[in-house]
Amino acid sequence: MLDPERLPRHIAVVMDGNGRWAKARHLPRTIGHQRGRRAVRRLIEFASRAQIPVLTLFAFSSENWSRPTDEVEALMGLFVYALERDMDELVAHDVRIRFIGDRKPLSARIQTLMHEAERRTESSDGLNLLIAISYGGQWDILNAAKNLAAATMDGQLRLDGDPDIWRAAFEAQLSTAPCPPVDLFIRTGGEQRISNFLLWQLAYAELYFTDCLWPAFDRAHFLDALQWYAARQRRFGGLSE
Repeated sequence: MLDPERLPRHIAVVMDGNGRWAKARHLPRTIGHQRGRRAVRRLIEFASRAQIPVLTLFAFSSENWSRPTDEVEALMGLFVYALERDMDELVAHDVRIRFIGDRKPLSARIQTLMHEAERRTESSDGLNLLIAISYGGQWDILNAAKNLAAATMDGQLRLDGDPDIWRAAFEAQLSTAPCPPVDLFIRTGGEQRISNFLLWQLAYAELYFTDCLWPAFDRAHFLDALQWYAARQRRFGGLSE
């Protein structure tokens, strides 16, 4: 039994291993991505049932644009398919969805579907689901700094010497605002790196790495990560009692 007091407020997930899962089964990479979508649906259900306030999923990074054109097109097609097919289920389960990242490279159709998904779920008060698409942590920080500088120069914002004021003003410009910082970072697929994901928000996150390839990630894997997190002693730079 999980102690609700020991659960993370914000979980961020790098869903790695779709291609390797498919290759191991002599299947096209696109099949791996399709099976990865099923794992996404399972995780959203698990997180909702566990009453996790915020779940952020790294769906497509700013660096992923450099992948082969056919794979990028397949991923975008799967993204459109998921938005069109899964929205009613998300609404029914009171999930609020929001997209973070640079939308400019995305097609007009995808941007329209994203806007409609956000509009349809904006009044939901269950799980806050953030989907990072065309996202990079460095982009997020630079964009926040640019917005903060513009607001200061225009006289909309006055910042004094108090570092807490500066921090609060900066964090309000991050794409994840007003969500809390990440408590638990999960990466599947065996790699042990952050890969330019939520760099500021991960400052004091617990980092959980598993060899499980993303399409195989199930409820047992999720519970293992939550139990591992619950056993951690979170000191945030201080001393334990």
